[in-house]
Order: sequence, then C-alpha cells, then structure tokens
Amino acid sequence: MATIADIEGMILRTGRGDRAAFSLLYEATSAKLFGVCLRVLNNRAEAEDALQDVYVKVWQKASGYAVNGYSPMTWLITVARNLAIDKLRARKAPAKNIEDAYDLADNGPTPEMAVVQKSERAQIDGCLDELDPTHADAVRGAYLMGDTYQDLADRAGVPINTMRTWLRRSLAKLKGCLSR
Repeated sequence: MATIADIEGMILRTGRGDRAAFSLLYEATSAKLFGVCLRVLNNRAEAEDALQDVYVKVWQKASGYAVNGYSPMTWLITVARNLAIDKLRARKAPAKNIEDAYDLADNGPTPEMAVVQKSERAQIDGCLDELDPTHADAVRGAYLMGDTYQDLADRAGVPINTMRTWLRRSLAKLKGCLSR
C-alpha cells in the first residue's frame, strides 16, 4: 500500500512526464478514485469512462500540483469528484432499452475490497452521524449527490455563503473524526 509520501512523489514525477510513475500512481489510486466516480454517477460504465478522463486530467495537471501538507489523495479525489459531477450534470435522461440488460455481469469489487469498503463506509457514516443532521445532509448532497451550493442553500433556506460555511466546517469536523 502506497504512503502519502509515495503518492506525492508519483504525482510530482508524473508532472515531469515520468510514465512509470504515472503507471504506479494509477495502480495505487485507481480503485479509490473509481469508487468516487461510481458514487457520484451511480453507473459503472460512466464511472469507468470518468476514471479514464480523471487520469488524462491528472497527467495534464500533475505539473501544477503543489505539495502543501494536505494528503495528495485530497487533490486526486477532488479532480475525480469534480469531473464526475460535470459528467452527471451533462448526462441526458437515461435510455430505457434492451441494451441495459447486458449490464448484469458482476464486475464489482473482490470480497476483500468489499469488506474494506464496508468498513470505510461505516466509519464515514459514523462521522456524518456526529454532525448536525442538516449539515450532514448538505455534505451528502454536495459530495455524494453532486448538488450545487445554490441547490443546497435553496433547499435549506439559507444564503449560499452560509451553506459554504456549513460545508467547510463540516468537512473540518469529518477530517478530525476520520483521523481518530
């Protein structure tokens, strides 16, 4: 399992055009980033396409990555989440036809990965439960459902800057909770 320093190094070397580092970065992070894309898009094929686009963007933008003391996964997850949300917003109404039946094959995670994901999900859910319910709903809407700040503010009946403050403070609380 790659450490934070390993991933940071891979990103920096990728920014200098190191294809081997890019390949290692993909191996170390693709499962997590695929999960982000899948969670936002809720469609395996679209998530796979989005993941490919994420790594194209990482290849193009890695030279601009700055070591800032935060986890490099934060940067990667932000790239993946933003790209997936863009795809979600651009999505047209899903087609209802016979071709959808071919999506029945199980390409899901291995049993080991499923256990790890379930454990991580339980930890995140536990931390979300520690937040004010309104704030937790806003975090879920923004970061899992792809809602805009304006949508969330309208739904909660608060100004957009208040919503931004809620989200920023809630993320800080989640970070503290997840690091325990």
